[in-house]
Amino acid sequence: MTARTAPQAAADKPEDLRRRVEARLKSRIANLEQISPEEALNLLQELHIHQVELEMQNEQLRQTQAELETALTRYTDLYDFAPVAYLTLDERGWVLEANLTAARLLGTERSRLVQQSLAPFIRPEDIKQFRDHLVTVVQDRPVPPLELNLLGKDGAEVAVQLDSLLVPDAAGHPQVRTSLIDLTDRRRAEESLAASYEKLRSALSGTVQALSATVETRDPYTSGHQRRVAHLVGAISLEMGFSQEQCDGMQALGLLHDIGKIAVPAEILSKPGKLSEIEFNLIKAHPQAGYDILKDIELPWPIAQPVLQHHERLDGSGYPQGLTGPDIALEARLLTVADVVEAMASHRPYRPALGIEQALAEISRNRGVLYDPEVVDVCVKLFTGKSFQFD
Repeated sequence: MTARTAPQAAADKPEDLRRRVEARLKSRIANLEQISPEEALNLLQELHIHQVELEMQNEQLRQTQAELETALTRYTDLYDFAPVAYLTLDERGWVLEANLTAARLLGTERSRLVQQSLAPFIRPEDIKQFRDHLVTVVQDRPVPPLELNLLGKDGAEVAVQLDSLLVPDAAGHPQVRTSLIDLTDRRRAEESLAASYEKLRSALSGTVQALSATVETRDPYTSGHQRRVAHLVGAISLEMGFSQEQCDGMQALGLLHDIGKIAVPAEILSKPGKLSEIEFNLIKAHPQAGYDILKDIELPWPIAQPVLQHHERLDGSGYPQGLTGPDIALEARLLTVADVVEAMASHRPYRPALGIEQALAEISRNRGVLYDPEVVDVCVKLFTGKSFQFD
C-alpha cells in the first residue's frame, strides 16, 4: 500500500479524512498483526492531523460564537437603550416585543408590557384612531404617522408619534413594527413658541395702535377714523372668506392707512373751510408719505402698497398713480370702500356727517366704476342685512 504523506492528508477535508481513517481502521481492526509498522505510523499521523483539524474547527466555532454573542449584545443594547421606543405588535394590537425605552415611556416593566394589549396604555378617546391605524398597516396600505396620547405612570398623558411598518414573521403572520417618538419636548417647544408669538403679536398690535393714535392726535376732528375703518374693513374681509390671519392684517391696514398724514401740517388737516389747490395737493401726498414710512418695516401682512393705493379708483381717476382695475391691490380695494363709507358717515371739519344711507348710496352708485363691485356688495350687506354698526 502506498503511504500518504502528511501534506496530502492535510489537504483533505476533515470529514473525508475522518471517514477514510475510520474505514481503514475497521478493515484492519480484526487483523492488527497484518498492519505493517509503516502503515500503522501513517495511520497515527492521519489521526493526529484529523485531531488538529477538529481542534481548529472547534476554535473557529468558539470564536464565531463569541463574535455572535458580542454582536447580539451590541444589538440588544442599541435596541433597548435607543432614544426611540420600539414595539412589535400583532394584528390585534398585542405587544410581542418591546425595548426598555418603550417600557420607561409607559412607566412600566417590560415584563408587564409584553404579551399584553397596548389598548390600556392608550387614552380612551384615541383608541379608535389607533385601531384604524393598525388595520391600515396590517392591510399593507400607506399610512401616515399618527399622533396620539398614551397613558404613562399614574395615568399621566404622554404625547407620541407612531410610525408603523408591516413585517410578517417567518410563518407569514402579520406583525407590525412600531416606533414611538416622545413629543413632550416638541409640544413644550411649540407651546413656548406660540406664547412668544402671541407676545409678539400683542406688542405689534400695541405698536400699530400707538402709530394710529399718533396720527389722530394731530387731526382731532377725525379722531377714531382709522379705528372705525379698521373695524369695517376687518368685517368685510371676514365676510369675503379671508383667513383670520388675513383679517388681522386688514385691521392693521385700517389702523395705519392714514399714517402719511403725519407729514401734513396740522392746520391743514383741521381747516374748517375749503382747501386751496396747494393745500389739497399736500393732503393728496399722504398715501406716498405713508408708503415711505412703512415700506422698509417688516410686517407679517402686506401694508405698504395698499396704503399707497387706498385713494386709487377703478376708472383711473384716483391718486397718486392713477391705477385702474386689477392693477389696484385687493387689500387697497377693500380699504377704499371702508374709508369712503366711514368718511361720509362721520363729521369732517368742512362738513357735518352725511350718514350711512348716503355713504351706501355713493358706493352703490359707483359700483364697478370707482369701487370694486364685490366689496361694495359685501359692505352694503353688512349694514342692511347683518346690522353692522360703527363702534
